[in-house]
Amino acid sequence: MVDEEGQDLFDVRRLALLLEVVEQGSITAAAEVMMYTPSAVSQQLRKLEQEVGQPLLNRRSRGVVPTEAGQVLAGHARRIVQQMRAARSDLGEIAGLKRGSLTVGTFPTLAGSFLPLVIRTFKKRYPAISLSLRSARFNELVADLQSGATGLCLLWDYPWDRFLDESIVVTEVFQESTVILVSRSHPLADREQVSMKDLRKESWIVRAEAHPVVEVLQRSAQDAGFEPTIGFLANDYQEVQAMVSVGMGVAMVPKTAMALQHPDVKVLSLGSAAPLRRVLLAQRQDKVYAPAEVAFHSTLLEIARERAGDYI
Repeated sequence: MVDEEGQDLFDVRRLALLLEVVEQGSITAAAEVMMYTPSAVSQQLRKLEQEVGQPLLNRRSRGVVPTEAGQVLAGHARRIVQQMRAARSDLGEIAGLKRGSLTVGTFPTLAGSFLPLVIRTFKKRYPAISLSLRSARFNELVADLQSGATGLCLLWDYPWDRFLDESIVVTEVFQESTVILVSRSHPLADREQVSMKDLRKESWIVRAEAHPVVEVLQRSAQDAGFEPTIGFLANDYQEVQAMVSVGMGVAMVPKTAMALQHPDVKVLSLGSAAPLRRVLLAQRQDKVYAPAEVAFHSTLLEIARERAGDYI
């Protein structure tokens, strides 16, 4: 692109990428926010450096830092991006960007904890968008996404069973710790942290119907050298808490399951040994994302950054 005097102009998209990389301090992190691959971001930044005629970033082992030229250009880019966002907002009011509908797939623990925070902000910003949710099991969430019943969905995975599907793009939203529940009268209730070895003689309360948390418990127990004794099969986490509160056993649950904590239940940490699950935002690879989907994606990651650390 050239101006009226024949001078080259910078590509606005590349300026936006540079700004995000500078603010994030990482090409990988910027790629997740901007919905690009890291290699695509690197390629676009190299082209921008060719346009500028000098280096814009210094690559380091733990991210990148801007050169003096990169810092100057990022400052200009910030103002340009702000203006473009204002223009998009103005045009959206006219062209209907803030109208439409969006269906999001989710799972119960997230729907009862983190997701309402996102929805509150999203609905405040985009009140005219009709937002609906579908809470389901993992396979149903994937099927709904692939069929187009949902525009995007929230999934999860663990280190030993990473979600891989070439037809679906996933973005990590946050990582979530696994915690132990005991009754307030339990001998370990005065502690803040325990190990699985401390719990080898306990009776366990778990979710029924081969719930994923059962495998998490079995792996953790086997790593500690024992086979867990299952004392009760619960239908949901409220039932799990109720049984724990009266001393029927102890439980292992993802931290988001404790958004509403029973007063007679104590939550104990497993420290660095706690299994971590990734919460993922998933979208179809071959789909052109609607404005409402892009807006939800952006809002979701923004709230996740603000709440970083709440679920570890």
